[in-house]
Amino acid sequence: MNAPRWLRSWLRLGALAGLLAVASLPAFAGIDGQYPELRKAFPEATRFGDVEGNPPAAAVYQGDKVVGYAFETVMVAPVPAYSGKPINILVAIGADGAIRSARVLHQEEPILLVGIPVQKLYDFVDRYIGHHVDDQIVVGNGGGGGTHIDAISSATVTSMVANETILNAALKVAASRHIIAGAGGDEAGSEVTVRRDRYQRADWPALVANGAIGHLHLTRQQVADAFQGQPESGLVDDPTAPPPAGHGADNFIDLWFADVTPPTVGRNLLGEAAYADLMKRLGQGDTAVAVMANGIYSFKGLGYVRGGIFDRVHLIQDGRLVLFHDTDLVQMGGSPLAGKPDFAEQAIFIVRHAVAASGFDAVRPWTLQLMVNRQIGPLQSIYHTFTTDYRMPPGYTTAPASAGGGDRSATPKALWEQVWLGRKLDIALLLAGLGTLTLILAFQDWLVRYPHLLERIRVGFLVYTLVYIGWYSLAQLSVVNIFTFIHSVLNSFQWSTFLMDPLVFILWVFVAATLLLLGRGVYCGWLCPFGALQVLVNKLARRFKVAQFEFPPYVHERLWAIKYIILLVLFGISLQSVATAEHYAEVEPFKTAITLHFARSWGFVLYAVALVAVSAFNNKFYCRYVCPLGAGLAVSGRFHLFEWLRRRKECGRPCQICANECEVRAINQIGQINFNECHYCLDCQVTYANDHKCPPLVERRKKRERAARPLPTPVVLSGTPPAGDRPGTTPTIPTNG
Repeated sequence: MNAPRWLRSWLRLGALAGLLAVASLPAFAGIDGQYPELRKAFPEATRFGDVEGNPPAAAVYQGDKVVGYAFETVMVAPVPAYSGKPINILVAIGADGAIRSARVLHQEEPILLVGIPVQKLYDFVDRYIGHHVDDQIVVGNGGGGGTHIDAISSATVTSMVANETILNAALKVAASRHIIAGAGGDEAGSEVTVRRDRYQRADWPALVANGAIGHLHLTRQQVADAFQGQPESGLVDDPTAPPPAGHGADNFIDLWFADVTPPTVGRNLLGEAAYADLMKRLGQGDTAVAVMANGIYSFKGLGYVRGGIFDRVHLIQDGRLVLFHDTDLVQMGGSPLAGKPDFAEQAIFIVRHAVAASGFDAVRPWTLQLMVNRQIGPLQSIYHTFTTDYRMPPGYTTAPASAGGGDRSATPKALWEQVWLGRKLDIALLLAGLGTLTLILAFQDWLVRYPHLLERIRVGFLVYTLVYIGWYSLAQLSVVNIFTFIHSVLNSFQWSTFLMDPLVFILWVFVAATLLLLGRGVYCGWLCPFGALQVLVNKLARRFKVAQFEFPPYVHERLWAIKYIILLVLFGISLQSVATAEHYAEVEPFKTAITLHFARSWGFVLYAVALVAVSAFNNKFYCRYVCPLGAGLAVSGRFHLFEWLRRRKECGRPCQICANECEVRAINQIGQINFNECHYCLDCQVTYANDHKCPPLVERRKKRERAARPLPTPVVLSGTPPAGDRPGTTPTIPTNG
């Protein structure tokens, strides 16, 4: 007998509710339910508590006794990594302060997607198991106290971020649960603070003598001795190699540093105006450290990228590592301080007290750490660390009750504002370049009359685009930027997300304006670093008479469709996950050729080099047929407002000069420009204005020349004319024979 309809409906609802309940169990499970490996870390545990408290962590119980805590570092100390996003690590500590477990839950480090196995990060994190939360663990070999752990080869920044993430999070949880004494900045505050009301004139020797300026001097022989027994680099100019005879005492680096927050140090070293400007940049509790150096080794290095981290110089206090991001860098100009040596390299780094992970107290002792690397292979390096201690002189500090100077009540600037202030010079150079391009576009009708001048300007601008916008500023745009913007608009749009990278933001604003006015060609033809690289390679190849190859017209037009198909596929993937779309967006060689300077695994490098090589005999092959960013810009700029590229009725009927010379073949057989494919190189406009090349102009020029040519003048012979030519005479008729 069939069950009644109402009963069947209730049974279906009950089954559905049961399925939903089962599916939601992990979400309601405790931390041990989400991460069963925690039971192995606490075999004695009888239950796990909820994640709660400040900072949030889950207590682990044996009966009624707390035997430890488990937590995710992203909830306690989110430290931005090389990707600009924190590495999330599951950490478990015992009641004795020992680290019982550490496992990576999530990371988006690009360096681990390009040939360096992610297992190396997992193995690196495993090394922290067994250490105590207040152990001074230092990444890399070197002198000084503490425990040294080898960095992940060619992923030094990621290693240091993982170190800082684990130790800072563990310290905060341990201090908040009274496993150890207060962790620096988490306590109510130090009993002494920097005096802002005390200033005395001083010169360089005086500040060095009282300890306000610290010093680290390394000779070439000292560094070579530190790497003794290690693999050799093989590089001809390896600075860590044993020096030639007689050069052992040469400077490897002569580094001086000082906390310039106290007025006696900062005002004397930087000057009144520069010190006042620096103080405006500091938030509540921030500290500014000046670093100056001479020698063959740069303390800045070349390894940091957009949103990246300086991997050579950092500070240590109470076992906690303080890393400097590019947003913490302030340019240091000339100094009026008497007796100060001239330095080849100098900068100011800001220690952000507002960053929860730092917990830095300027009036307590700290250590400056310099990491020296030796490259021993394409993707492998070894490191040695040199340290020197520093403590602010007592005369520059005072008790909180008597600290009457300095206005610290101002609200700290937003992080994006600090980033923009720290990159003022870079922003100025980019704006200068965009202003120059705007003038080129505005006066293009005049410039095209001088083809040699225009060619020099274009080549120079392409070099600027490749070197400054691309390789130096790392402001290569990507199709992923389009997906991120679309998803941000559809979800929770925040300007601060896009303002974090000022150069990319400014570039996108300019591109958006030119898309609306002129179409996609301005970016693709002038501002794309990888496109500039292809054009420059092709120009060089043509100079060496490399034969050029072009597809037949019907093949060429069908190949155009490939990039639009790629764009659609990537966009579909981004609807599910932007992170997954970013992974598949490696079809763009931009990260390899521009952002990472070809320092990737051989597969990525081979792909990028192949595309550059193809451009030598087929100009901008990638841009024309593969680039999803170009396809996205073409779609966005399809309905632009102006068409400044001029045409004549004779174009294509019958003249084909512009169509044959177009570098991307964006002119069809009837003379029309396909603005979806045009890269705005202005070559067709040079021909348009050339009265020795453009047939209609050639014909007009010849007509003008004929009209201006004078008529021939009759020739009159001197002397008496022949009889037949005189009036009244009969001309003589010649006869034969």
